[in-house]
Amino acid sequence: MNPATERAILVGLEWKTRSGGARSTAHAPEESMDELAELSASAGARIIERVLQSRPAAEAATLIGHGKVDELAAAVKSHDADVVIFDQDLSPTQQRNLEKALDTKVIDRTQLILDIFASRARTREGRLQVELAQLNYLLPRLAGRGVEMSRLGGGIGTRGPGETQLETDRRRIAKRIKKLEDDLESVRAGRALHRRRRNAVPLATLALAGYTNAGKSTLFNRLTRAGVLADARMFATLDPTVRPLVLPSRRRVLLSDTVGFIRNLPTTLVKAFRATLEEVNEAALVVHMVDISSPVAAEHTAHVLQVLTEIGAASVPQILVLNKVDRLDPGAQDEGAQRRRLLGETGEHHSQVRAVTISALTGAGIDHLLATIDEVLPLDPIVRTTLDLDAGDGATLAMLHQFGRVRETRYEGHRAVVDAEIPESLARRLARKR
Repeated sequence: MNPATERAILVGLEWKTRSGGARSTAHAPEESMDELAELSASAGARIIERVLQSRPAAEAATLIGHGKVDELAAAVKSHDADVVIFDQDLSPTQQRNLEKALDTKVIDRTQLILDIFASRARTREGRLQVELAQLNYLLPRLAGRGVEMSRLGGGIGTRGPGETQLETDRRRIAKRIKKLEDDLESVRAGRALHRRRRNAVPLATLALAGYTNAGKSTLFNRLTRAGVLADARMFATLDPTVRPLVLPSRRRVLLSDTVGFIRNLPTTLVKAFRATLEEVNEAALVVHMVDISSPVAAEHTAHVLQVLTEIGAASVPQILVLNKVDRLDPGAQDEGAQRRRLLGETGEHHSQVRAVTISALTGAGIDHLLATIDEVLPLDPIVRTTLDLDAGDGATLAMLHQFGRVRETRYEGHRAVVDAEIPESLARRLARKR
């Protein structure tokens, strides 16, 4: 069956206390179900029913209890559902029991996200990362799954390594995981080499970060004309893209678009995408984008800040970019008020974060954003200098053209006298070479 036509039933849980009230959580179950629906649509599913179960605790065999399983089985049969998607992570035993009872494919939130990542990865690095995460997820689920795995037959939750890989044994999967980890270490070594080369010249990196679907790719395209895919699907872009950007001060920087964050991102994915997240760690500035029109913008902001802390990037300077301001009433567009709403006034670090309202779609506020980036980035002013170079020093001449503005070049015998405007740090570096 074409994955785009798969009919899905979504199942969420709300944990209740013994007194009958809802257990306090950071996110309402309805909000979490809305996000699951958006994830499912991004994977190509058509949502035909939502089921929200209230329980004091998880049931070991089926998570939701046998009575609810019977109701769910009737709904699957009535709607001819192709897949049941749970908003909670399922243990291997729970997944097997549910598939047997419901007689249809059952996947959990982690498997759904892995499937979306598998369909979005385009580069070799991205495919390696996705396959590693999928195999780490699959490994504890192999026992007793031979016949069931062979009957899945494609669709959401089965893309990626492929059917033959799913039917292999633990030893072969463990061997493949080791090979993928070695390959990714090579990727990380390559990234470190690229960073060292970038650091050899005064070229700061800005990392676009934010909750998925906050508008990062739209802003990236507007600033760099990169042509990166930008649409309303979650994780529409997965592989990182780096492009040069010229600031109003004529400084050149690199802008890196990163994968969108999401709460409860599978641990296997966080580990697998460490190489991509390292780009955020090495950045001179994090451009943290928030969909300010979202009713849960504060929760999304808090989650991104938490992930940045977990990957060791909390100390990297930030600009809070409040995107989609065109969707707000004029009275709600005050940058200071919105920053306080998202960050509060707790913590010295948060109080120093600059906020800029923009619309990446219409271009409103983009000039203000670039000027703010210029102000927040470590100062590297443009200076005018005259350099006396060997006429055959093509590398230095190319660097002057790439990172500065060459006003005049005069050749005198075997020498080249260059009048140029370049970043001060580059002028210091060239002075040390002479």
